[in-house]
Amino acid sequence: MARLGQKRASRSATRRVLESRTAHEQGETEGVIERLSYEGRGVTRSQDGKAVFVERTLPGERVVFAVHTSHRRFDEAHPKEILVASPERVEPMCVHFGVCGGCDLQHASIETQRRHKLETLRAHFEQQRIDAPEPLLLAGAEAGYRRRARLGVRVNRDGEVLLGYRRRGSDRLFAITQCPVLVPALESLISPLRECITQLEHPRHVGHIQLNDSDQGVEVSVRLMKRVPEDLERLNAFACAEGISLSVVVGRDTPSVECINGEAEHGYTLTIDGLDPVSLAFGSGDFVQVNASVNQQMVDRLVEWCGPLAQSVVVDLFAGIGNFSLPLARLGAQIQAFEGQQSMVTRLLDNARANGLDSHIEGHVADLSRALRGTTLASADLVVLDPPRAGAEAIARQLADHGPERILYIACDPATLARDVAHLCEGGYRVVELTVADMFPQTAHLETMVLLER
Repeated sequence: MARLGQKRASRSATRRVLESRTAHEQGETEGVIERLSYEGRGVTRSQDGKAVFVERTLPGERVVFAVHTSHRRFDEAHPKEILVASPERVEPMCVHFGVCGGCDLQHASIETQRRHKLETLRAHFEQQRIDAPEPLLLAGAEAGYRRRARLGVRVNRDGEVLLGYRRRGSDRLFAITQCPVLVPALESLISPLRECITQLEHPRHVGHIQLNDSDQGVEVSVRLMKRVPEDLERLNAFACAEGISLSVVVGRDTPSVECINGEAEHGYTLTIDGLDPVSLAFGSGDFVQVNASVNQQMVDRLVEWCGPLAQSVVVDLFAGIGNFSLPLARLGAQIQAFEGQQSMVTRLLDNARANGLDSHIEGHVADLSRALRGTTLASADLVVLDPPRAGAEAIARQLADHGPERILYIACDPATLARDVAHLCEGGYRVVELTVADMFPQTAHLETMVLLER
């Protein structure tokens, strides 16, 4: 791996044959990467024509790789050496690249990453035979963007505290010293946090640590299996010294939340051109988009697409804490917001009240994995949905039969999005606007916004 990423000079045919033979004898194979898979791995073929997915490689590269997992139809491999590197290969920004389970595209230039995401969306839509305009791109900084993170904690046999993430392809934890995709205020806490946990009387009682950056500053939430007063004092001293808010979640079966320094809740602000901004409070367990800049751009695009909404009825499915509901309400819409958990509905309604928008928003608890009962979606002027990676197939089928004139679908998985949009198109909708949001630079994940009209 010491030679990974370096270009190699051309060699004689004899030497190349000998090296290939040696590699094969050691369980290694030489091949040329043809393309990137949807999840960002290089694709080549074995000598018998079997597809091989080689992580951390790029199209056009000649690599020596070793298979680590074999399946009936394909193999999974890792590179041993890059013989001919792509001009689009760059030096990874993080020392943990290749070990960490995240940020799997750091070896590709940011332009290559974003082009791949656009191509991935197009490919999924083509597979479903969806006619759509060329997707636009929303993007921000390629590093220092992530305002939330969860760090695992483990004490090894030698008593050493490991604070970090999961290894690639494993549940095993490894210690990190940096994480360049975190906002600087969070990345700077990695070493001090590890030192603090090391000094606790019972570091093995620490489960994980949640980091949040917000308009009010940094908030840290520590999961403790057992309440130890001496350790709470040490954590409080750490929070005071670092100037951060800190809370603890104590217990196993029925955990309780204790704020031991600063505020338990934080929030962020969304601006709306020509109108008052909206502020959204959130707790450590609430879902929040991790990229503040790109999230604001998505809200801007939402406002642009929706236009004037005075007295319009909007149904917001998978509404969360109100990330889209509140801006739409600020535009004058009457919002029927649905979420799967009462706690999320409560948070959304609290946010609406804090912004003076409670007369514009009604909150409802519903099982959004199924078609909605007792709700006439067709009577709405607009339906907005932002489901998890599994998508919203049952609701898409319902909307295809009984949907409004316009639907705005926000998705974090292009495959389930294309599936659901295909159902909508079969029901008489067409795609009129399409945008890819690079919410997670250095990874293959992408967010998509689709506006459909009947």
